[in-house]
Parts: sequence; structure tokens; C-alpha cells
Amino acid sequence: MTNPSFVELRFARIAAAIGDPTRARMLGALLDGASLPAGEIAQVAGISPSTASGHLARLVDEGLVAVQLQGRHRYYRVSDGDVAHALEALSLVAERTSAADKWQREPYRSLKYARSCYRHLAGELGVRLMQSLVERERLAAGRDGFDLTHAGRNWLEEIGLEAPPVRGERYAFACLDWSERRHHLAGRLATALLGHFVERRWLARTSDSRALKLTPQGSRALLPLL
Repeated sequence: MTNPSFVELRFARIAAAIGDPTRARMLGALLDGASLPAGEIAQVAGISPSTASGHLARLVDEGLVAVQLQGRHRYYRVSDGDVAHALEALSLVAERTSAADKWQREPYRSLKYARSCYRHLAGELGVRLMQSLVERERLAAGRDGFDLTHAGRNWLEEIGLEAPPVRGERYAFACLDWSERRHHLAGRLATALLGHFVERRWLARTSDSRALKLTPQGSRALLPLL
């Protein structure tokens, strides 16, 4: 049996690691699932590289961030989907008392419309995507979220995307969206869909935030799918 005091201590350590404003900005920069070098993360957080190194070491020690070596460079990313979804849930709690008019101002308006959340589509477009897939019976309730139906496989073929294999990461499940307070799609299938939308240039990534921009091609091709 797990010692309750040990669990509470771990919870407090994780909360303290996330709660520091500088580390929170770092985690926010990584929440789209990207792998970034320490220097770029430091720039986003507005601190020096040496200060960033200490904060990143703390996040790695707590299992919130993973580091990968490539030659002489280190790249950091959110360690896994569980961490990303926990951060998204905390964002939901943090924003639930926000004034409604905030979402009409930048940068919140762009983030609310479409953004990346650990490699899948979130925001208004993400919610519309999941709703469309369920209503058109391209996804059906399964043991661990959703299963891709025959209609769903046909639809993926129609848009030029091969169905990703069902192994490893959870395939398709609902993730509560912090700006919409409804669910968007997460999992391996959602990752493949966002990658496809970006590759087709229906959506474009922005350099300074997680916001995704709907392109003219996306207006013609993606919106009718939703």
C-alpha cells in the first residue's frame, strides 16, 4: 500500500515545479509537443541560458520534461501525453473565471480558434473536428476511448491519409479543451490528422505561439470536412 504522505509529497513537488512562473512559461512553450533547444526555451521564457539550464534540470528531474541528445545539442520536450493533458487541465481551471471578452483579444482569440496541444488540434476547430467524426460515425466508442470505424477509414483514404497503426500510444480519446470547455480529439489518430492538415497547408504553424492559422487552402478544403 502506498504511503499517503509520500503521495502528498510527490504531488507538492510536482505542483511546485509547475507553479514557478518561469517554469510555467517553459512548459507552455513545449506544450505543442515540439522539441526545442535550451537557448530557444530561454528566449521564450525571457531568461538567460544559464538560468534556463537550472529550471530545465528541475523539470527533467520531476519527469515533466524529457531531454534528447543530438550531437552536442540537447533538445527538450514535454515528457509524454499525460503531462500535456495535465497542463491542459490546469489551464482549464486557471481560465474558468476569466472575463468572456478576453477571448476576443489577441493572442487569446487566435489560440481559441485553433492551436496545437501536444501534437493534436485543439481550440474551436479541434472541437468541431471531434464532433464531426463522432456524429458522422467515423469514430465509435471503444474500450480505451474511440475506435476508427469502416466509415472513418474510408474518410481518411478520401483525404489522402493512411490510417495510423493501433499500437503504443492511445489511439483516439477525448481531451477537455481549456478554451472551449468541450472535448477535442487526442491520441495517435489526432496527431496524424494535425500532421496531415499542416502538410497539406490547410493549417500553418506560427513562430511565436501554439496558435494555428487557417490558410486559404484550409478554408476551401478543411472547413467543409468539419
